[in-house]
Amino acid sequence: MFEFDVVTLSRLQFALTAMYHFLFVPLTLGLALLLAIMESVYVMTGRVVWRDATQFWGTLFGINFAMGVATGVTMEFQFGTNWAYYSHYVGDIFGAPLAIEGLMAFFLEATFVGLFFFGWKRLSKVQHLVVTWLVALGANFSALWILVANAWM
Repeated sequence: MFEFDVVTLSRLQFALTAMYHFLFVPLTLGLALLLAIMESVYVMTGRVVWRDATQFWGTLFGINFAMGVATGVTMEFQFGTNWAYYSHYVGDIFGAPLAIEGLMAFFLEATFVGLFFFGWKRLSKVQHLVVTWLVALGANFSALWILVANAWM
């Protein structure tokens, strides 16, 4: 029978969480840009089919965004719970990019995701388009700061 120590079990837990989280990351980044492009076409042409497509894919983006946030927060907690000694030694360096990501990029993205969903009837076409581009920008800023932290590791 297999015998697992705490480190091996921690690695397995983190690996499963990371694999599950990484299902949502490329889809979030790709859909954010796709939504911005589709809504840009809608604003430029006025064809309602592009607005409908943006709203349809936007719903899927919202579900994907929520799942990505849930698994991403779980991964960040695992740094402190499973890798406490590692976090103690590298926290001052590794924590800074993650803090910047949380304070700057994630709040930018999360705020404008709310405006994206609830602003269709409250904002003008151009205002909503700007919101959609800011969602895409925020998603990519989040990816940038997480990649900065991961590249350091």
